[in-house]
Amino acid sequence: MTIEIVLAIFVTSIATYSSRFFGMLTSEKIDESSKIYRWFNCLAYSTLAALISRVLIFPNGVLIETSYFMRALVVLISVVIFFISKKNLVYPTVFSAIILAIINSY
Repeated sequence: MTIEIVLAIFVTSIATYSSRFFGMLTSEKIDESSKIYRWFNCLAYSTLAALISRVLIFPNGVLIETSYFMRALVVLISVVIFFISKKNLVYPTVFSAIILAIINSY
């Protein structure tokens, strides 16, 4: 490896892990019921909703071959699974991939 690659890995690692370290140091002082915490929570959910909407409306790759109706159907089924599983994100994520694969195969 050249020195530039090693330096790039080192700098990006410092940037990534320093923010996580400072987050860990300050996390005990955060009040989960504060307005700023709720604002960041809403910001995270709105970003996730925007990404899901983008994939649904403007897909890339293999998703281009799937119709809007099928993509919307998978999202609706995933939302139902999300609420059935008591707001667990793992089940709808896994089932959405499985459901989309099954729908695309027909």
